[in-house]
Amino acid sequence: MNSKTQAMAIEALALPGVRGLHAYEPGKPVDELERELGLSNIIKLASNENPLGPGQKVIDAITAELSELSRYPDGNGFALKHVLAEKHAVTIEQVTIGNGSNDILELLTRAFVSPDNEVVFSQHAFAVYPIVTQAVGAKAVVVPAKKWGNDLDAMLAAITDKTRVVFVANPNNPTGTCIAKNALKDFISAVPDHVIVVIDEAYFEYAQDLFPDFESAEHYLAQTPNLIVTRTFSKAYGLAALRIGYSLSSVEVADFLNRVRQPFNVNSLAMSGAIAALTDEQHLQDSLTLNQAGLEQYHQACIELGLEWIPTAANFICINVKQNGRDVFEQLLHKGIIVRPVDNYDMPEFVRITVGTEQENQRCIEALTEVLSS
Repeated sequence: MNSKTQAMAIEALALPGVRGLHAYEPGKPVDELERELGLSNIIKLASNENPLGPGQKVIDAITAELSELSRYPDGNGFALKHVLAEKHAVTIEQVTIGNGSNDILELLTRAFVSPDNEVVFSQHAFAVYPIVTQAVGAKAVVVPAKKWGNDLDAMLAAITDKTRVVFVANPNNPTGTCIAKNALKDFISAVPDHVIVVIDEAYFEYAQDLFPDFESAEHYLAQTPNLIVTRTFSKAYGLAALRIGYSLSSVEVADFLNRVRQPFNVNSLAMSGAIAALTDEQHLQDSLTLNQAGLEQYHQACIELGLEWIPTAANFICINVKQNGRDVFEQLLHKGIIVRPVDNYDMPEFVRITVGTEQENQRCIEALTEVLSS
């Protein structure tokens, strides 16, 4: 059997939904660019990571945990769940922890969505939504965006008897748009009971800081048993490498998530680091302050370059470069700057840039200026 025939035979064994999937495109790693182009002093502004990294309290907590690496972690995550339950004024049974918040999104679709169902989400929405939908063989209903964000009225209109899940990122990734609290409240209350409402708040901490009319959907958990709110420690808390996220929901929803959750899906270092991160308010505030200043740098640069950007409530900014965004991305790579092309999000003339330190932002702005003027 030749390689082509073998590949076709293996493809025939895969589930129909999986055959049509394309792997998630992560931000380009620094070491990969170093190997490819022989560059050094590379700046990665592609994956919405915290440029300050984790705080010292996190480092200390992880260091203290190293002697226990031969032991399995607490499969129930009791200590972390206890801290999160107290923080959010819910019971421990309402908290589910995951290997990043995208783990929760996958658990949800596996628990509640079948090939006969539909899943609703917006155009320009997080790439994991179509991936988890297609992986279980369900139909993705993509609703056209409104001003680069979620058109909640159109999303409600798209719900049918077959709909099982509606995904709403607030703020949205990759556009950074945010939903006003009254609009979100009205939407959640209008979604029928047979639909699980997922409010993805991965950039919650930044939204609280940047968007005055923001309100977390967690306030509606008590009266909305079909609501689930997801959060992550990968962004504002600087723990992206540890892969740690969680969700808040009704006890009933959490119970089904735990039925399909893999044993020990979150490691001990991640849980210890997350607990410590929640106690380090100064590090979080420093991160938010740095982000605000960085966004101002990019706003001023866009004005000077005559470029438009999408107002953002997160730690990244989408800029319209008025030409092929992937070409600009490639040219920036050769200058040692990694940003994110978003043509796969139906945004071919945009690049998404993570806010870095003042110096990193300045280098990126200078490189972008050179690319656009060439």
